[in-house]
Parts: sequence; structure tokens; C-alpha cells
Amino acid sequence: MAKPLNIALLGTKFMGKAHSNAWLTVDKFFSVPRSPVRHTIVGRDVAALEDFADQWGWQQWTTDWKAAVTDDEIDLVDIGTSNDVHAEQSIAALEAGKHVACEKPLARTLDESRQMVQAAKAAPGRTFVWYNYRRVPAVALAHQLVKEGRLGRIYHVRATYLQSWGGPDTPLLWRFQSKVAGSGAHGDLMAHIIDMARFVTGDEFTEVTGAIEERFIRDRPLVDNPKRTGRSSVDDAVLFIGRLKGGAVASFEASRLATGVKNSNRIEIHGEEGAIRFNFERMNELEYFDASVEPRLQGWQTIQTMHDEHPYAADWWPDGHWLGYEHTFVNQAADILRAISRRKVVVPLPDFADAYQTARVMEAVILSARNRTPVRLSEVK
Repeated sequence: MAKPLNIALLGTKFMGKAHSNAWLTVDKFFSVPRSPVRHTIVGRDVAALEDFADQWGWQQWTTDWKAAVTDDEIDLVDIGTSNDVHAEQSIAALEAGKHVACEKPLARTLDESRQMVQAAKAAPGRTFVWYNYRRVPAVALAHQLVKEGRLGRIYHVRATYLQSWGGPDTPLLWRFQSKVAGSGAHGDLMAHIIDMARFVTGDEFTEVTGAIEERFIRDRPLVDNPKRTGRSSVDDAVLFIGRLKGGAVASFEASRLATGVKNSNRIEIHGEEGAIRFNFERMNELEYFDASVEPRLQGWQTIQTMHDEHPYAADWWPDGHWLGYEHTFVNQAADILRAISRRKVVVPLPDFADAYQTARVMEAVILSARNRTPVRLSEVK
């Protein structure tokens, strides 16, 4: 029997469900060194919290997050709350000696992110960030192909994350309030594709050469009174171009107002010896171009990434039986449990220090957009 790992999960909404499902499922499919125990769920709405605990099998619930993260019985604190409390909750959990898994983006601001990194350095617990798209088998395979040198020298990195749900009728949710979210499409979507680019290429940004930050919808209906409006204080779309240490040039775009697009998370990388393309809307496929074969045989091939040889696939279904969004969290939960036990993970996990590098790029993008100037990453500490 694997040793139990008691978990306290903070947050019961979108990510609360995704994380609960991951901890519920992971040891049913993966052979993990620690057995996750859904010990304590934390939320603010007592009635909804009790129902959530019953539905997802949490042993107990509380509205007091500080008591939960300092509970001697808790081993791992999983943070799925809004961005404004990531830093406070993570630091409290680390100071209490817990392992911490935090949702992305790391925090609202670079300063808060830096405080989290410093707290992690001084604490005995391991840290993790839920950049779950690293755990899509196709994205993990792309990382492996680049690491094996199959693309050779990389010339171009281009990525987009487009959604359309943020139109003028969308109410003033917390995601449109900078004091809670920190940013809009930038932190919500752009963070994912910056992390994905860093992960797949194994390279780091040296410069944001230029950027645009745009807020199309200035006023939105209030959640509790749709006849009245409140001011949106975050971006709706952000675009930037930049450079990586290895010499590649990059272009990125994130938007919540890409009409007709539901969840298009895409990355395309071109190298001297090959290229790859990925689109989350076809998440079980990776497109690969091998420039090393003779010209008459060259062409894009579509790799269906549900084969036992592909990352994570062997622990799921027979070949050709597809995975979905929820499985990315289960895959990450498996690697978190391995990492806590000092076991080998399938592909690298982002910790707070890793996620801080993504936060630095995000900060450089906003500085570039607002000052209309290039920003070198060496200037963003």
C-alpha cells in the first residue's frame, strides 16, 4: 500500500472541480508512490461547500483556509483560488512546512510572484504550478522531440491562445477586475502559451521586442444587477513579438474576443531539420515535419498520441482511445506524487522558480506594450 498523502484543496469552482477529479482518479490509473487522500476542501459558501465535499468525496470542509493550511494532518496544499490570494495562501502553507501546488498564473504581479519564490527557497516543501498543458501527451511528445534534436536549430516559435467568451454581454466577473485577477487574457491565456513555448523548446526569452495590450470592452454588466455596469480593468487581448536565447524569433497572441473560437491553444515551431504543430482543439494529435528525409517523401505527418510509446498514454486506455482536458490534470497529479517521493517524472514539472520565469516574460510584455519600447529580460528581475 502506498503511503497516504493528505491534501487540502482551496477553491471549489472551475479549478476546484478539475483538481478534485485529478486527486480522485490518479491512483486508479497510475501506479503512484503516494496515495492521495481528499482530506479537506476549503471554500466560502457554506451550503455549496458541503455539497461539493459530498460530491467529490472530501472528508471534511471548512471556510477557514488558514486553519486548513496549518493543519498538522495536511501534507499538500492545493491552491485553486482566484489570483489575488495565491501569494498569501502559498506563503502561509510553505511556512507551515507543506508541499504546495498552485494554479497559474503564479500571482497577480511580479512582486507577489517573487515573494512566493523566496518563500519556497526557505521552506522544506516542494512547489508545483498547474501548467497542465505540459501534460497533454502531444505537448509532452513535442518537448521530447525537441530535446532529442529532431528539429535542429530553431528559427521560429509562434503561439496563439484564442477564446471568444469575453464579449460585451459577459458580466464583470473577477477575471475582469485587476485587483483580483491582475490581468485579463494575458494572465489567463498568454501565461499558458509562454510556459508551453519555454517547455517545448527548452529555451528562454531574452527580449520582448514589441507588444500591444488592448481592452475592447470598457464597461460590463454587474453580476448581481445586469441593468447596471462596472468598469473592466484588465486587457481583453495581448500580442507580442520577441527573441529567445537560441536565436529564434517568436510571436504570441492571446484573446478572449476571437469570435467563433472556443478554446484554440496552438503552438508551431520551425527548425532547421524539422517542425511541429499542435492545436488543443485536436489535443490527441501532434503534427510533425521531418526535413531530413528525401524531398519526394517530405510532408506533414499527423501523430496520434495515444500509443503506449507516447507520454502518459500507457496508463490510460488501449491505443487510439482519446483523452480529454480533465486528463491533463490527472497526468500532472501523477507527476506531483512522483516528485514528492523523489521519483522520476515523465516530463519536467514547473515549480515556483520555473513559473517565475514565465511571470518575468509576462511583465516584460506589459512594460513593452505600455511604454511602446523593447524590453530585455535582463531588465526584469
